[in-house]
Amino acid sequence: MSETRTQTSSPQHFADADLTGSTFENVEMRGSRFHHVDLREADIRNVDLTGATLHEVDLVDVRINGDIDRVVINGVDVGPLLEAELDRQQPGRAKMRPTDPAGFREAWDLLEQLWADTVDRARALPPERLHEQVDGEWSFIETLRHLAFATDAWVRRAIEGDPNPWHPLDLPWDGMPDLAGIPRDREVRPTLDEALAVRHDRAATVRRIVDELTDEQLDSETEPVEGESWPPPRSFPVRECLLTVLNEEWEHRRYAERDLDALLDS
Repeated sequence: MSETRTQTSSPQHFADADLTGSTFENVEMRGSRFHHVDLREADIRNVDLTGATLHEVDLVDVRINGDIDRVVINGVDVGPLLEAELDRQQPGRAKMRPTDPAGFREAWDLLEQLWADTVDRARALPPERLHEQVDGEWSFIETLRHLAFATDAWVRRAIEGDPNPWHPLDLPWDGMPDLAGIPRDREVRPTLDEALAVRHDRAATVRRIVDELTDEQLDSETEPVEGESWPPPRSFPVRECLLTVLNEEWEHRRYAERDLDALLDS
């Protein structure tokens, strides 16, 4: 979905206004001020709050999911505390930050095992429910499609240099602008086995990469792949590319397990 924004001639000012139930989508609000604003029960997704400062706020019964780094609450940087607690709650999570080739192989071994268990759980659902979204998040099938995209982007394109690695079932993240050649079919409804066929093919690529990985390769940088695509045509540390894939695999499996809990209980 490409970004479309309506340009305004000057910043807008809302005072003593009731905007209850309003929707702000693809809106540029950098540098905006929110004073005496009631955001109770707001649904805020895919929002960049980098550099934001919040004074005198009430954060009660609030759920936050996202990247938390250098977040200071009442004088305490909660980022390290949160990371430590997540590692405690999620056995194996710390393995997703390997530092050497053996660590990357161990991390991928664990992901293969965990995802096999998750797929077994998904097979207990009627096929049509694997296309069902929970709380507006991706369905199980869409999650598998997105992971294929992540491997195509960061392994097959960035590391292996394929300028056009995409499969028709690949699914970029919702906020990515349309780029020529990258598929984004939200209407297609592949079966679980069809989605898994692509998934297993891409996973085999990662398996081969990590099995052959050396210290020298891990510390090297990729060659830029020309053309408007994703990732952009520049060099990336191979380590960064592989860590991105590990993070995508770990976090999206966690989301998938959370949503399977809801679907299997309903």
